[in-house]
Amino acid sequence: MENIGYKIILASNSPRRKELLAGLGYPFEVRVMEGIDESYPASLPASEVARYIASKKAAAYRTIIHPDELIITADTVVIVGDDILGKPEDEADAVRMLREISGRTHHVTTGVCLLTAQQERCFDVTTEVTFKVLSDEEISYYVAKYKPFDKAGAYGIQEWIGYIGVTGLHGSYYNVMGLPVQRIYQELQKLRV
Repeated sequence: MENIGYKIILASNSPRRKELLAGLGYPFEVRVMEGIDESYPASLPASEVARYIASKKAAAYRTIIHPDELIITADTVVIVGDDILGKPEDEADAVRMLREISGRTHHVTTGVCLLTAQQERCFDVTTEVTFKVLSDEEISYYVAKYKPFDKAGAYGIQEWIGYIGVTGLHGSYYNVMGLPVQRIYQELQKLRV
């Protein structure tokens, strides 16, 4: 893939985000700042939380970005009704989240910010995901074997639970994995130097 004129920095340690961004063919490096506050106002609508947090992450890099760099920050949330399911705190929390999405349709929203020294572009992408009714046995097996504690909503669509549980998907599959690469590609083309 042709270079876009910036040194791309992915501000995430997520193995899925690294894999997905690599799939676009652009060279990039990973640079992660620790301790960024990911809180959000309780009054913020659930649909705006991921973009808000991605923007907060980008703001942390604003003072250290070099003129030739483009930093990508992202945050993914799972929304069931009006509730946001973040990363589970422990096994019991993961089981609770999976029971909540069982037999229902939920939304996965990823907020993304592309930051250069001159500008910031933030956007979000939402995908609708429907799960079959999951048995307690299926939930327990998945949580014990896959330990989805680093995943919003306590699941990875690319793992066993996605294979056996997802009955419907409207939107980007890759967005559910954590990075809407088609939209990122489109936005990077606009930023080409």
